[in-house]
Amino acid sequence: MLVTDSKELLPLFIAGERRLGRGDEGATLYPATGEVVARLRAPSQADVEEAIAAADHAFRTSGWAQRKPHERAAVLHRVAALIRERAEPLAQRQRLDNGKPIPETRNLVASAAGTFQFFAAALETMEEAMTPSRGDFFTMSVFEPMGVVAAITPWNSPIASEAQKLAPALAAGNAVVIKPAEVTPLMALELAALCEEAGVPRGMVSVLPGRGSVIGDAITKHPLVKRVSFTGGTSTGKHIARIAADKMMPVSLELGGKSATMVLEDADLDHAVNGVLYGIFSSSGESCIAGSRLFVARKLYEGFLDKLATRAAALRVGDPADERTQMGPLITAKHRETIESFVALGRSEGGQLLTGGKRPEGALYDKGNYYLPTILAGLKNSDRICQEEIFGPVLVAMPFDDEEDLLRQANDSVYALAAGIWTRDYQKAWRIGRAVQAGTVWINTYKQFSISTPFGGWRDSGLGREKGRLGIQQYMEQKSLYWGLNTNPIAWAN
Repeated sequence: MLVTDSKELLPLFIAGERRLGRGDEGATLYPATGEVVARLRAPSQADVEEAIAAADHAFRTSGWAQRKPHERAAVLHRVAALIRERAEPLAQRQRLDNGKPIPETRNLVASAAGTFQFFAAALETMEEAMTPSRGDFFTMSVFEPMGVVAAITPWNSPIASEAQKLAPALAAGNAVVIKPAEVTPLMALELAALCEEAGVPRGMVSVLPGRGSVIGDAITKHPLVKRVSFTGGTSTGKHIARIAADKMMPVSLELGGKSATMVLEDADLDHAVNGVLYGIFSSSGESCIAGSRLFVARKLYEGFLDKLATRAAALRVGDPADERTQMGPLITAKHRETIESFVALGRSEGGQLLTGGKRPEGALYDKGNYYLPTILAGLKNSDRICQEEIFGPVLVAMPFDDEEDLLRQANDSVYALAAGIWTRDYQKAWRIGRAVQAGTVWINTYKQFSISTPFGGWRDSGLGREKGRLGIQQYMEQKSLYWGLNTNPIAWAN
């Protein structure tokens, strides 16, 4: 474990070595108290150049890409085993890194282990194709690793997000440069150490934390970087896409969301209430797929909101180390101020505050970045607060009259990442599930994930897909091979 005294500088993984960065010094803070968890120096531009050059050298000389698939898979299986062996220390480290409640960080660690296990199995069983011949030749389709690829990850679920990119990229035979979020660098460093311990060659994984506008830009623009997988804000994703266009470089972009949750008249209301609460307020709403727009059948609207607001007010907001905590602090004080400005905007647009809308009071909350679960009603879907991503524990609730009205409102968004449907009628669920515009649709559940199922968004919610058996091939180039079977020379040249 890369545990360090908070007064010492935390080494980075650069070019196969654990050493200090040569950039500006900074600190990671525990969102629950503001205390320093670790200090480090960000990488310099020279560090970025060195890491990418070393990654390219390791890719070409280490033999990792040339190992048989089952040999690389064995290493990935060992990574999964190491994560499970150290699950509790990793979960506690993740809690300190971004302030999520300990039950949630345990789930994130388990998810990371499962991701490495899945892609190890997918790699070992991945098949290439002999394609139907259309001439006097034999044809094959094969896949080759790209070289150096970059994984740029967010602060809201670091270890799971980093595993989701690192595991398939390594499975494909690539070297990987990870750029974790500036405020949450710890878990990427832990994963790099575990990969090295499991047998990934030195230099194949580097970790370069720091400001996205500096380090992320330098990585994305580098000519040796052949692919970028990014999870984060839409504006940054579009910036990366513009750089990628100039380089003719493939990207996968998992961006923002303003996901619609729809409660139909025939819904099981107990299930729906619990699902809506979990969909928006788990992770303190700091989730791209948070169900932040709620549409309720008009007949149920007032009664459902009364029950929802009562239950939201009873959620346990508190210490992330407490096993009973349901909502921890927000990531930074600045981010909390952004949430507060959105709530003020919603109220200025005519929103009625049903619960929350303020910081909790008491000694427990004085030093942390806490904010209460908040529900606003009385708004129109066209209002700014209903259209812009908040990334916090704020739900906007609106009624609908019929399916046509529901779909018109639900699809009226620049985002199209996820949606939830609550109904007992499977025909309605199918009809609305196919008609709603979103990359993932949950029916009578919400915010459930499987590494075996592709994930991504439409429109401003992103480009490309991650996860699933084909996730490895996202980090590979496809190649066609033609084997001539003709016994005579090609006649044209006679």
